[in-house]
Amino acid sequence: MRVPSNRVRTRTTVEDNRSALMALATTVGLDGLAAAGALPGLLAVVDQHAAAVRESLHGDLTPLTAAALAGYAEGLRAAAAEHGWQPPAAPVEWAEADWALVRLLAVCALTAALDTPAPQPPPL
Repeated sequence: MRVPSNRVRTRTTVEDNRSALMALATTVGLDGLAAAGALPGLLAVVDQHAAAVRESLHGDLTPLTAAALAGYAEGLRAAAAEHGWQPPAAPVEWAEADWALVRLLAVCALTAALDTPAPQPPPL
């Protein structure tokens, strides 16, 4: 049985971006952000990486979006793979995580902040 084309729901770019960021959060973010909460040194490094990601995406001029963060993460993984990097197959020792993994963790931290409302000025 064929389904009429107007009945087939296609994935949107927004859904693809959210899906990519959710996959990243599952593979890197959950454990990594928990480790950063327990390891002040890791948290400081993640904050530095997050600032660099925000700067490279011009986050000081325009709000960060899921699309920008998903694209950044995909580009980072592709560039790292070209240089021989592979995602870890075993649980990560976060105190010794490599640059690419910490950068991806910073993307996760920025993604988590997307749902946090921006501070508003006090009412007059």
